[in-house]
Amino acid sequence: SSYFPHFGEEDCLRGWRGSGTIFFARCNLRCVFCQNFDISQQDAGHEVTPQRLAEMMLELQEMGCHNINWVTPEHVVPQILEALPHAIEGGLRLPIVYNTSAFDSLHSLKLMEGIVDIYMPDFKYWDPEKAKRYLKTPKYPETARTAIKEMHRQVGDLTFDEQGLAVRGLLVRHLVMPDGLDDTREIMRWLAREISPHTYINVMGQYHPSGKVNEKRYPELNRRIRAEELKEGFRAARKAGLYRFDTRRPLSFR
Repeated sequence: SSYFPHFGEEDCLRGWRGSGTIFFARCNLRCVFCQNFDISQQDAGHEVTPQRLAEMMLELQEMGCHNINWVTPEHVVPQILEALPHAIEGGLRLPIVYNTSAFDSLHSLKLMEGIVDIYMPDFKYWDPEKAKRYLKTPKYPETARTAIKEMHRQVGDLTFDEQGLAVRGLLVRHLVMPDGLDDTREIMRWLAREISPHTYINVMGQYHPSGKVNEKRYPELNRRIRAEELKEGFRAARKAGLYRFDTRRPLSFR
């Protein structure tokens, strides 16, 4: 769909020259509140060859980006794997970020073993009924748990270089949702218990109504979260035993 140095990612990814983000059109989820609805659920993209995809990665490296960040790549894994040899032959040497909804098949993830340096899943909902209503599949929570376990098996906890940039490991995102704190608590407990108490977590508070959400459709989601809800999300993470949080600093350039 598009590619560019992205300065809206976590500090450890964007650094001071940006994360080399490639947005793939379409998505294997149908989140009703998607904030990239035009990319994920409408035909906003264009087809490129494996050679052109490789060129995009190399162009982002030439721009000075700190990593290559594939956004929603699960449904195009074979095409990415076809492009990678061309990129490597062209001199690609940056860490690879796999930026995903966590609705990934084990088969796709195993194909990525030894290729992906940083997995960045967004664990959305714990409750299958909420997943069915808002993501359009009740299988999401179980699939996400299985996928995140495999991601952590491959790359372990997140590690950084001497400049504070992520080089390898798992970074989990969680968007706090309106009236969604029960899911938040369960997800944080599970991460601490089943993945690692050292899991690097970004508890996010930027939810706003978008996609198909309005006062008539999904009215319960038709508001921003309250400050207290975000604070409770962090409290839930700390109570579960998590302590490695993404904290934003003012963006500076070198």
